[in-house]
Amino acid sequence: MEIVRCASCDGYGWFDDDDGQTQDCEWCGGIGYTYRDANGVDKRIPAADYAAVSEQLERLEKERLREMGYTGEAKKPWEQKIRQQGEG
Repeated sequence: MEIVRCASCDGYGWFDDDDGQTQDCEWCGGIGYTYRDANGVDKRIPAADYAAVSEQLERLEKERLREMGYTGEAKKPWEQKIRQQGEG
């Protein structure tokens, strides 16, 4: 079976409730990824499989973070967008 990003939470593994609380995604169980069978049906990855698929999940998560612009390197304080607000 192929491992794919969860269609429900898009890889985040959780949702924010209306009251600001976070809840694990019910489709993926909070890991952000699911198995997809040959028929295109997504199924939760059982906890018993985590050790066997952990490297693949880690690789997929790194890819997802890169797509969002994360490089894994810290920005200098003067490069941080939040610290640039209010300047100039």
